[in-house]
Amino acid sequence: MNTHATMANGSRIGQLLADFQPDFDFTAPLPLPVEEFEERLRKIRRQAVEAGHDAIVVHAGSVGWFHASNAYLRYICDWMREGVLIIPTDSDQPLVLLSFFTQSVLLPPGGEPVLVDEIWQIGPIGREYADRPGDSVIKTAEKCAQVLARFALAAAQIGIIGDRTSLTFWAALGSLTPKCKYVTDNAILDRLQKVRSPREIALFRGAAQMISLGTQAAYHVARPGVTDHEIYAAFSFAQLAAGGETGDGYQIGINEFGTHCGKPYGHVVRPGDLINLYISNVTCRGYTAQTARMIAVGDITPHQEDVLAACTEGVKRAEKLIRPGALMRDINNAAFGPMIERGMLTSPEARTMPYNWAPMPDGGARLIPHQYVQDIDWEAQGRRLMHVYPATHGPHNPNLGHSVGMAGAQNSFNISSHNYDTLEEGMVFVLHTQWLEPLSAGCNIGDCYVVTKEGFENLSRHTPLQPHRVTAGK
Repeated sequence: MNTHATMANGSRIGQLLADFQPDFDFTAPLPLPVEEFEERLRKIRRQAVEAGHDAIVVHAGSVGWFHASNAYLRYICDWMREGVLIIPTDSDQPLVLLSFFTQSVLLPPGGEPVLVDEIWQIGPIGREYADRPGDSVIKTAEKCAQVLARFALAAAQIGIIGDRTSLTFWAALGSLTPKCKYVTDNAILDRLQKVRSPREIALFRGAAQMISLGTQAAYHVARPGVTDHEIYAAFSFAQLAAGGETGDGYQIGINEFGTHCGKPYGHVVRPGDLINLYISNVTCRGYTAQTARMIAVGDITPHQEDVLAACTEGVKRAEKLIRPGALMRDINNAAFGPMIERGMLTSPEARTMPYNWAPMPDGGARLIPHQYVQDIDWEAQGRRLMHVYPATHGPHNPNLGHSVGMAGAQNSFNISSHNYDTLEEGMVFVLHTQWLEPLSAGCNIGDCYVVTKEGFENLSRHTPLQPHRVTAGK
């Protein structure tokens, strides 16, 4: 039993952040107005008519940690939980929501649904959970079939929107309504989210500013002797205190090689470390932003400096081309120019480019190299690193960036060599140049942008793109 007074980790991180102040003012944006959801519903119903659907049924499951499996319900009616939304195509018919059918449900507010007339609680059941017979998925399908029959849609064409968690539900619903024709039509909602409204952009801007708050807090505490847990906690503290909805949407990579895409594990910052804050998802009222920043602690190798310079220059070259009408391919290829000039790559073409998660050239599986890699902080916990990550050199992805949307949503487009689409006003995306050489050098750095009428707005401009420098003796 420890009877000596020791400083708790929470006390230490509080002291590290005691004098932290961001260098810009932040005001959290308000939720989207009901009128915006009404316009979305009008467009959804119109597209349903054009597709010949008599109704739309939207399903979102639960993927643990109190997260819905997709963002469709939040986009339609601001419901952030699992549920099934029934949208009759006829505008005089009400919206019906079936929910509370898993053990990971949350109670409003926030997230009281808009435009929804009825909410039916299905209830998580089962022998182990409630000592009651039945299955919540089947019960949800049964209630959905009842609602469709009530709307005289027992023999109708129904557009269905969901994901992999929906498959069992669709099968059960189909067996209960054999006269219905079900047509998968996720594109109805995906098309609506390619270009964003001014009010949506305000939420993206808020998410990006939350990232900047977190990044500045991480910079404030990063120094030799501090752990990756403490840096991660400082970032989380700042963005969550500003209204961020979750603290699990980002990674921290930290070692002497610049490896990114990691999670904290107890690494102690030392001179020569390269730290990456890969902020894949900070969420403001359902809308996300993404950035990547590098921290160099003390002196790093000349090759590592060259990799940092190439990646930073790549983003800046690409940024200069952002404007309505610009070809996404051209933006992508511009960013890889500095790498080609340094001999790191021979081409910006995605099809030929090496990247960290690539299979073998013939498409077969690639063996992760089995080799002991010294990591004293991991070994202090009784474990050893016995493989080399990543398995091969190159960018993290064979492209420059991608669209940014709602939490849980899929990318609607990638900024890549094979994308010949053009930019439109209202598109929101991240551009991040990435490079990793196993046990040698790495960088992941990028900004979040919205296309404007005149060109672009850099949503993550409150922290410079250039690597942050920490003196070894700080």
